[in-house]
Amino acid sequence: MQETEKKGFFGSFGGSFIPPELQEAMDYLTEQFERYKDDPVFREELAYYYREYVGRENPLTFAKHLTDKLGGAKIYLKREDLNHTGSHKINNVLGQILLAKRMGARRVIAETGAGQHGVATATVCAMFGMECVIYMGEEDTRRQALNVFRMELLGAKVVPVSKGQGRLKDAVDEALNDLVANYRTTFYLLGSAVGPHPFPTMVKHFQSIISEESKQQILAREGRLPDAVIACVGGGSNAIGSFAHYIDEPSVRLIGVEPDQAPTLTEGVPGVIHGFKCLVLLDEEGEPRKTYSIAAGLDYPGIGPEHSHLKESGRAEYVTVTNEEVLEAFQELSRTEGIIPALESAHAVAYALKLAPTMEHDRILLINISGRGDKDVEQVFHMLNK
Repeated sequence: MQETEKKGFFGSFGGSFIPPELQEAMDYLTEQFERYKDDPVFREELAYYYREYVGRENPLTFAKHLTDKLGGAKIYLKREDLNHTGSHKINNVLGQILLAKRMGARRVIAETGAGQHGVATATVCAMFGMECVIYMGEEDTRRQALNVFRMELLGAKVVPVSKGQGRLKDAVDEALNDLVANYRTTFYLLGSAVGPHPFPTMVKHFQSIISEESKQQILAREGRLPDAVIACVGGGSNAIGSFAHYIDEPSVRLIGVEPDQAPTLTEGVPGVIHGFKCLVLLDEEGEPRKTYSIAAGLDYPGIGPEHSHLKESGRAEYVTVTNEEVLEAFQELSRTEGIIPALESAHAVAYALKLAPTMEHDRILLINISGRGDKDVEQVFHMLNK
């Protein structure tokens, strides 16, 4: 494998470290993405599906009861949980499936951890009549059995991956192996802001609708920008979408929240994983370290290259929370606001519960609720009732 082109970098991170034959496919994908991303007809079609199928724009909800209880900053929730299929993942898959359609693809593959990207991919493949294969770690198929059934109900073939830990990293490995073997006939609909160029740039482009909306909404509500934007971080798609339109606003703190058992941005070192350079958790042999999170979607030893750059440059800050803090936040938001967040999103809530009380009453926190917790309720029930 070699880095064939010096493009798709964020500082020293990113790029494309893949076999030459696969690079041809990535170059073609880059060409098509650049061709269509600003094309008026493409943008109009994407806006139509965002509005009529996803239900965008979704609300920016003022969490009054939580704000009052914590006694500090005003807390607003960007409600990606209200999207069709239940998370932010549908934003990106719609953009990519419309691109795949223009490229003449009939077979789509994807990886998934918590299952939300898999469900969103299966959904759009059903809508556009495309064959759909989803790779999912065997351990995650057990943790997220309901989402496996949802994907199969939508017509997708779910392939459990038993190699390694049977988790998200291993699912990505198998999806990339499939792509290497079938790149001439297959579109890899990657779900996070990771992978070789152009995936991190493409995923950010489609997920930036989150911050595009929230920026307009908070200005309309408060007449100013938030003091901080908080999002959970696994691979980094919801976080980079939440941050995108605030990156050039230095007054806004950007805070990514990781599991303390998968602290890529806290403890990672520069390395190459899955065809791109980023901060990676490595073991003593220099191999990707075993990670764990109660939220399957955050269980990844690497991170999006732009997050790596934001960390290294100091523009964004990244923190960790414990499983216990996440479970408490999951329950707190449910009890206080009547909103059951995904376990992934509960990581962002958990840090906000600590940060908000330290801030003045006129300060503003914006939390991205990246998904709803329906998929996690049974898992949390068992964890709380051991």
